[in-house]
Amino acid sequence: MDEMKRAEIKNALAKHVVTLPDGTSLPSLGQGTWYMGENPQVRDKEIKALQLGIELGMTLIDTAEMYGNGDSERLVGEAIKGRRNEVFLVSKVYPHHAGLDMISKACENSLKRLETDHLDLYLLHWRGRVPLAETIEGMEKLRKEGKILRWGVSNFDTADMEELWNTKNGKNSVTNQVLYHLGSRGIDFDLLPWQSKHNMPIMAYSPLAQGGSLRKQLLNDPTIHDIADKYSVQPLQIALAWTIRLKNVIAIPKAVQEEHVLANAEAATIEFTEEDLNRLDQVFPKPTRKMPLDII
Repeated sequence: MDEMKRAEIKNALAKHVVTLPDGTSLPSLGQGTWYMGENPQVRDKEIKALQLGIELGMTLIDTAEMYGNGDSERLVGEAIKGRRNEVFLVSKVYPHHAGLDMISKACENSLKRLETDHLDLYLLHWRGRVPLAETIEGMEKLRKEGKILRWGVSNFDTADMEELWNTKNGKNSVTNQVLYHLGSRGIDFDLLPWQSKHNMPIMAYSPLAQGGSLRKQLLNDPTIHDIADKYSVQPLQIALAWTIRLKNVIAIPKAVQEEHVLANAEAATIEFTEEDLNRLDQVFPKPTRKMPLDII
């Protein structure tokens, strides 16, 4: 890819932003790291992929203590060494570490693996047995100590968000990270509208589908191929561009190959017409009833 094309991508990413409730602007495309750091043979390639993403403008990097039992965080720490101030760093805490007795230690361990003194955003990975009020209290304590600048949740459905919103300091949550892509549109019925109403963006994980039949459908669907041909891009770039078509969704695709990083970033340059979106809606229809939250 030539320098002119890279400049076009960087410019598109700079304009394609999502605003958090505190006014912080983030690129609508970040980088996921699930399964990264687990295979020493591709470690250098993974680090270079993350660094290329940062250079292109995908400066939000998402990880978790669960990923590779901390190996993903260690990898990210290595990738951002010397450029921490360029990155919006997100990690997630296990539900069983989210009580007042353990959340501070869990956060401290993540910070050590990431080789940083603070997280830009700390998420509860999913709901467990710890009461929300206790987790919120722990998050607020970490925020006051400066170990995290913001906190949020992950894999919360609409009823969970309502409960969070009505719990003391629950309104301080800045995002909810959930599964969302063209083949998994359940949140379009109620969760996404709820989040929009409450000015809280969605963070979409696995925006290109993790694998299996849904991934194949995104790769092989004739309508997606037709629209991809129209914009001279690949089918998965159309799927990714669809995920960030709204101003309140941040997608965090994972990429290890340099060409995949570039392809993900290039999705920000695609501007759909209403006709494009209507055609995609016909093949991948918006749900007409409440759907259970998809989780992988």
